[in-house]
Amino acid sequence: MSLGLGVLAVQPAVADDGLSAFGQDPWWLILIKAVLIFLVLVLLTLFNIWFERRVVARMQHRIGPNVNGPFGLLQSLADGVKLALKEDIIPKAADKVVFLIAPVIATIPAFVTFAVIPFGPEVGLPFTDRTTPLQLTDMPVAVLFVMAIASIGIYGIVLGGWSSGSTYSLLGGLRSSAQMISYEVAMGLALVAVFLYAGSMSTSEIVAAQNPAQEYWLGVIPIPTWYAVILLPSFIIYVIAMVGETNRAPFDLPEAEGELVGGFHTEYSSLKFALFFLAEYINMATVSALATTLFLGGWHAPWPIIQVWEGADSGYWPLLWFFGKMLLFIFMFIWLRGSLPRLRYDQFMAFGWKRLIPISLVWIIAVASIRIITLDGGIDRTYLFGAAGVFLVLFVVLFFIGDSAEKADAEEPDRAVETDAWAGGFPTPPMPTGGAVRGAAAPLTFPDRRTTVPGTADSAAFDEEK
Repeated sequence: MSLGLGVLAVQPAVADDGLSAFGQDPWWLILIKAVLIFLVLVLLTLFNIWFERRVVARMQHRIGPNVNGPFGLLQSLADGVKLALKEDIIPKAADKVVFLIAPVIATIPAFVTFAVIPFGPEVGLPFTDRTTPLQLTDMPVAVLFVMAIASIGIYGIVLGGWSSGSTYSLLGGLRSSAQMISYEVAMGLALVAVFLYAGSMSTSEIVAAQNPAQEYWLGVIPIPTWYAVILLPSFIIYVIAMVGETNRAPFDLPEAEGELVGGFHTEYSSLKFALFFLAEYINMATVSALATTLFLGGWHAPWPIIQVWEGADSGYWPLLWFFGKMLLFIFMFIWLRGSLPRLRYDQFMAFGWKRLIPISLVWIIAVASIRIITLDGGIDRTYLFGAAGVFLVLFVVLFFIGDSAEKADAEEPDRAVETDAWAGGFPTPPMPTGGAVRGAAAPLTFPDRRTTVPGTADSAAFDEEK
């Protein structure tokens, strides 16, 4: 941590007055922004549900929703009305107060996190001479604010599972808490490299740091400035962690219907279930918006567009680029759900703790070293990147070699040890001499010379002979 703070101290701020545009809006404008964010998230959730059903249907050679409204766009709204009219059931064994408040705890943080997401630049309000940024607010530690508020949503899932009075719900809540905590560590470590490069934890300043004046290599090839390219390992780790953080397939283990019926929301119905459903889809939008902000240049237009159209980053056009990038991540979520099977829980947790976190720590050390040496005017950055890449590849190879060695040891057959099957006494039965036998059990002969008959078709003939 001290190394990271040292790098942040020597890294010049992106803009000393970058946050001066915030906190100047009147109360009515703040209220309008908050209501608009709420409406956008609710409408985006309805669209994402329809989008997911249509894309998965296309992958499975089906049609998907196409009856309610044009192209079936009102199907999500119809489902919401159906949920609202469902019978509201509260189990007798449930803790009623916690059972009712848990969905609210899970949903509210999902909305709050969008308060610091920048949707666009400073724009003029229609019919007035006032200008305002397309962002509700910003702060020097905005990304940490998002991580902290998102963590509160875990309490809603854990409390919902515990208060239901059901074993399945409790196990689903425990799985969810362990999963979210584990992958939040990897997600937080993936963002450290972004903080080191941007020199700030403010979302608006991180967006500005990814879009400096364009530089060209050999005067022709544009040098990439988005952190998804410069900090590719951080981007990959973040994308994996955000899927685990949102409990989406193939990491939807808290809701594994083959093991836990419905997981933490097994006992929920009607609007309370709808709130959990809403929280899941808004969390998808949150991590997608954060990935867009931190790695894909935020609301700025992609490189080819900005080169041919200078006004692409002005006015309200950046809203189009921002939501376009967001929908790419939403499509990735849907693609994974339609393509990959669910992981085993122990494999999933081992991957987070034994793979993502160690790789993140090594990458942070490499990035911090590069930043310190570069800012001090030392070694050429090209050689540093090459050395860091070689070191990272060796680190990953050693990890997989160690894993294969463990598997080889585990697959070695145990040496046969002669044991007395009857040593433990009744009711331990003796094993057959040649090992386990498939099919019906062999007949047993008792001291009075009665013989049992195998459970086969011949048993009927045996009964007739008797």
